[in-house]
Amino acid sequence: MARTTQRPVVTLRSTAGTGVTYVTRKNRQNDPDRLILRKYDPVLGAHVDFREER
Repeated sequence: MARTTQRPVVTLRSTAGTGVTYVTRKNRQNDPDRLILRKYDPVLGAHVDFREER
């Protein structure tokens, strides 16, 4: 997939402080704020919030 400035690749880091990351893409025009997704943290064994880091 072509990477554009309209839909950049962003890194999501666990808010639990375990160091687990996910990589995804987002539409910057529709979501200009930082992305927060609830995903599985395998270190904790539970779902936690993952926040976009820049």
